[in-house]
Amino acid sequence: MPPNSDSRQSRSEVPEVVISRLPQYVRILNRLLEDGIQVVSSQQLGEKLQVTPAQIRKDLSYFGRFGKQGRGYNVTYLISELRQVLGLDREWNTAVIGVGRLGRAIINYPGFAPEGFKVVAAFDADPTQIGRTFGDVTVQSIAELATVVIQKEVDIAIVAVPAPQAQAVINSLA
Repeated sequence: MPPNSDSRQSRSEVPEVVISRLPQYVRILNRLLEDGIQVVSSQQLGEKLQVTPAQIRKDLSYFGRFGKQGRGYNVTYLISELRQVLGLDREWNTAVIGVGRLGRAIINYPGFAPEGFKVVAAFDADPTQIGRTFGDVTVQSIAELATVVIQKEVDIAIVAVPAPQAQAVINSLA
């Protein structure tokens, strides 16, 4: 049954704790799908998430009606709807600032692309890093940050610099 768009609420009306649980729901639902499970009850979801079935139903009700009483939720459909709510149904151009060990690990992490996070740019202040390629990305000077972020339509920036430099980088991004 398609969600009732009239019952969907604006994000500002949804409690932060509910939003923070949604990625957990998606992870569990993906595991269920991998195990060949097509329909899941709020009871089963609740056991896996250590949340009451009533809480599961209440959380999901903020975004529409997804299940049928006595039958449960279609796992594939619910994953699709929750991915849409979380914005995971689209591609997000991502930049990594700082290509030390953490930055390189982030760039090379294979789990981001399937979730819609595409690393399109990397930056560093260290001249020995500029011009190096990690994955499909060539490191650029931090001085080019503002231009490249606009040019490559970066949606998300991951700051992987030492703590003392983090605020200056964040200010540049803002």
